[in-house]
Amino acid sequence: MDELQSSEESAFVQEDVTAVIKEAVDSVLSSASYQHNKIGQWTSNVIEGCMKRLKDLNKPFKYIVTSIIVQKNGAGLHMATSCFWDNTSDGSATLRWENKTMYCITTVFGLAI
Repeated sequence: MDELQSSEESAFVQEDVTAVIKEAVDSVLSSASYQHNKIGQWTSNVIEGCMKRLKDLNKPFKYIVTSIIVQKNGAGLHMATSCFWDNTSDGSATLRWENKTMYCITTVFGLAI
């Protein structure tokens, strides 16, 4: 039983990580309207917020966080990721957030230590 509990405590839980991303994005962008000159700071704040919250989960992972903010203006955007890793221990979570003026797409990759 302890082994099962230990493996659950050290597992990459996509739902938990997605919730972390949502909290970080909401805290930075919830009342914002797109402003080109603020995008750099906003993306940094989203990434830093994710990293702080991920660290607080106390899971044995190295994390990689990416975030992009684009204006809603009808232009297309296509993204793809590919990873070569251990599917039993590593994972990723992506959240697409939007409001009336912009999209924010944030991805977290968790690599087991």
